[in-house]
Amino acid sequence: MERSKNDVWVGLFVLLGAAALVFLALRSANLLQLDWRSGYEISARFDNIGGLKPKAAVRSAGVVVGRVRAITFDDATYQARVQLEMDRRYVFPKDSSLKILTSGLLGDQYVGIEPGADEHNLQQGDTVTSTQSAVVLENLIGQFLYGKAAEGGTAPANKK
Repeated sequence: MERSKNDVWVGLFVLLGAAALVFLALRSANLLQLDWRSGYEISARFDNIGGLKPKAAVRSAGVVVGRVRAITFDDATYQARVQLEMDRRYVFPKDSSLKILTSGLLGDQYVGIEPGADEHNLQQGDTVTSTQSAVVLENLIGQFLYGKAAEGGTAPANKK
């Protein structure tokens, strides 16, 4: 009887440990969010969102102030429409600007918000018009290589 009681406790402990590992894995992958606070939703249009994903952070001054709720493609303007859910505690002026930034050199992408100076704040359903698209590393490398190739034909000859 004593052995089976110990087996039950060990089994419970193992199950709790496995549940904790699954919880940590989901939280670190940004797939689980346990935040019951309500917020307000705004949207923005970008020419290129790079690798931005739903549930990515919206940051201002390094502080997470919201999350990307959804990303859709507008086939009328050929732009990506990004819907953001902002934490109700944080309000930003209507003329704020949004940028898609990268954490580190090759890290995850997030939306950065820079506050403007307007008297009126963003409200539920507003659209931010001042946006800056993601910097795509492949495009930068291509521009660099194309620029070097164009310079190659006009380089001065070596003198002895």
